[in-house]
Amino acid sequence: MNSSEVILGLPEYQVTNFRAVAGRVYVSARYIGAVVCPHCGSPDLWLKDKRVRRPRHDSLGLRQCVLEVESRKWWCRDCRRKFWDRLPGILPHKRATEPFRRSVYRRHCDGINASCLSRHEGICGSTVVRWTIDFLQREVAEFEGAPCPRVLGIDEHFFSRKDGYATTLCNLQRHTIFDVVLGRSEAALESYLAKLPGKERVRVVCMDLSSTYRAIVRKWFPNARIVADRFHVIRLITMQFLACWREIDPAGAKHRGLLSLMRRHRHNLKPEQKVKLAKYFAEFPAVKVIYQIKQRLCYQLLKKHRTRQQCVPLVKEFLNKVQQLKECGLAPLVQLGETLSSWAVEIATMWRFTRNNGITEGFHTKMELLQRQAFGYRNFKRYRLRVRVMCR
Repeated sequence: MNSSEVILGLPEYQVTNFRAVAGRVYVSARYIGAVVCPHCGSPDLWLKDKRVRRPRHDSLGLRQCVLEVESRKWWCRDCRRKFWDRLPGILPHKRATEPFRRSVYRRHCDGINASCLSRHEGICGSTVVRWTIDFLQREVAEFEGAPCPRVLGIDEHFFSRKDGYATTLCNLQRHTIFDVVLGRSEAALESYLAKLPGKERVRVVCMDLSSTYRAIVRKWFPNARIVADRFHVIRLITMQFLACWREIDPAGAKHRGLLSLMRRHRHNLKPEQKVKLAKYFAEFPAVKVIYQIKQRLCYQLLKKHRTRQQCVPLVKEFLNKVQQLKECGLAPLVQLGETLSSWAVEIATMWRFTRNNGITEGFHTKMELLQRQAFGYRNFKRYRLRVRVMCR
C-alpha cells in the first residue's frame, strides 16, 4: 500500500498536490491504473478528451476535503466506442466519492440528523436523505426475495396516525426482522401474502391472542402450527382476575400496594408481603378463592420443555380449569374461560414449543427508537427500508 492510498483510502491513485482554500483541503490526484475498453476489453485506445472532476471526499482532520482527479475520454479502435475512465471509488455522475457517501450514511443511521450533517459537511439535507435511501436499498437488495423462515413471529405495532398500524414478521431462529407490512387486517395483508415466497416452509408461528392473525396464518401458512405467546396469555388471566376483584371489593382494588402484590407470582413475594396478603384474604375469602385459581392457572402455563406424554395430563387439567371458569358465574372469569377455550390448542402447544414473541416485542422497542430519532416517519417505504437494515 503506497502513501497515496493511505491518504485517500482509494486504490490506484497518485497524489500530486495539496492546497487549502477557505477552510477546505483540495487534493490533486491522477488515476494510474490500467485502462481497457469496458465494452470489448481491448487495451488499444486513443485519448480523445480530458476533464477534472472535483468530488467531495472524507474529511482530513477537521477540514472538508475535495478530490481533484483527472478523468480521460477514450476511443476504442476495436469496437469504435467512446467512454470515460471508470475511476475507483467514484461512480458516474456522482459529486462525492463512495467512502464519503458511506460515512454520511453511517452517521445518519447512528442517530445524527440530516440538518446537523448538512451543516457540518456543507451538503444539503435532502442529499443526506437521498444517500441514505440509496445505501439502504443496496443492503436490502442483498436479502430481498428470501423465503420465509421456519419459525415466524407475528405482531402489530403503531406506525402513524394517518396510516395506523403495521404488521411485523420476525425470524425467531436468527433473531432478525424478516419484513414489515403496512396494515393488520386480512384485506390489507392479502396482496403481500399472495406474493410471499416459501410460505409452505413455515412450521411454527408465534403470536398473541389475535383472532385476525390466527385466521391469516391458517389460510396462508398451511403447514404452520400456531403457538400462543405465554406473556399475553398470562397477562389476559391477570387482567380478568383484577376485573373480578374490582367487582368483589372496589375499594381494595384501588389500593396500589395490594394491586402490586396481586399481580405478582407467588414465588416473587417476600415473607412480609405474604403475611399482608393473608390478612387481606381473611377479610375477603372470596378474593382468596379467585386468587388461588389465578395462581394455579398461571403456574401451569409457566411450564416448558414438556414431551408429548407429559403434555397429556397437563391438557386434561387445563381443560378442567377452563370448564370451572365457564361455570363459576362471575362475568370476567366466564369471559376468560370462553377465550381460553377458543385458544385451547394454541395454548397447549406452548408446553412443547419454547418459542415466544419476546424477540418481536424487543424489536418493536428498537423501531420506536428509530421513529424518535427521525422525529416520525410519513413515508412507510423509507421506514420499512430502515427497519429491515437496522433490525438485523
